[in-house]
Amino acid sequence: MSSKSIIKGRGAQRNIHNRFFELSHEMRDDFLEYCHKEGEVVDKNKTQYLNVFPKTIVNKVKSPDVGMAYSMDMYQGCEHGCIYCYARNSHEFWGFSAGLDFERKILVKKDAPKLLEDLLKKKSWKAHTIVMSGNTDCYQPAEQKFQLTRKCLELFLKYKHPVAIITKNALILRDIEILKALAEDNLISVNISITSLSEDTRRILEPRTATIKRRLQTVKELSDNGIPVNVMLAPIIPSINSHEILPMAKAVSEAGALGIAHTVVRLNGAIGEIFSDWIKKTLPDRADKVLHQIENCHGGTLNESRYGVRMRGEGQIAKQINDLMALARLKYFRGKTMPKLNTSLHEQYKDGQMKLF
Repeated sequence: MSSKSIIKGRGAQRNIHNRFFELSHEMRDDFLEYCHKEGEVVDKNKTQYLNVFPKTIVNKVKSPDVGMAYSMDMYQGCEHGCIYCYARNSHEFWGFSAGLDFERKILVKKDAPKLLEDLLKKKSWKAHTIVMSGNTDCYQPAEQKFQLTRKCLELFLKYKHPVAIITKNALILRDIEILKALAEDNLISVNISITSLSEDTRRILEPRTATIKRRLQTVKELSDNGIPVNVMLAPIIPSINSHEILPMAKAVSEAGALGIAHTVVRLNGAIGEIFSDWIKKTLPDRADKVLHQIENCHGGTLNESRYGVRMRGEGQIAKQINDLMALARLKYFRGKTMPKLNTSLHEQYKDGQMKLF
């Protein structure tokens, strides 16, 4: 793919049709060629922040195989631009494309802290671990501007409520004092996503994320401060990062991680088209091989929706990946375990301070 045709700093290389729309928008090659000859900028590649106002912020998770009961997202869409991200499909529900729109039109829920506090104060609410974020990264670049994640963490601390975080951004270290205070009462766990030890791989898979070196440093700094860290080696993509499972497990264990988890990549909905377009442009020499190996993990298709199967895959390649993960746990995580978070304190702090009587 020529450098002129690459949309720099983005994962998806185009917008694809929103399946809920009858009409579609197409950028024709002859128009692009004309603009190039005339020196005109077709696409300024800017990120937009759009305010949205949901009535609730915490969602009950009904899927039985994702390891969480409740989740919340302060932002919809994600500027990190990870090409494989399952959350891309959700952007279509908001009327946008799962392609470039997902990375460039970020929906901001400015009322998230108020909505969260209203929930935590309800007499009917019983403490369950709430995960930030079940869909898009709560420490994506938008967080630097809006600080909604930080405000919500302050509320979890105020009301002594357990919270878990999933992120691949070192910005989490900005809030380390809040995290340390939560950890004193066993109210926090952090999941850091690391998909490769190669910067070349990271840059094309996850163009606007923290560097691998910075993420490993984040695991170490959190762990050194008593904050339990699990590392998500996810997704594992055959012939892209599948050969790195043992080296990644070793590196994160040495950095202080207490556990690892993984998924085998699956390309449901619009993601199959977005990923296929991306890999044929960025890795044309191995595109067909990778796509066929992904299909081998999911019964001959890029899609997999069956609970209990979709995360681990089937077939010989998936078995090799799962066996390597089992070996990695035996080799590098023997005797390590993530703590179960404390749900017993919140009832005493329903009004934000301990009840004396």
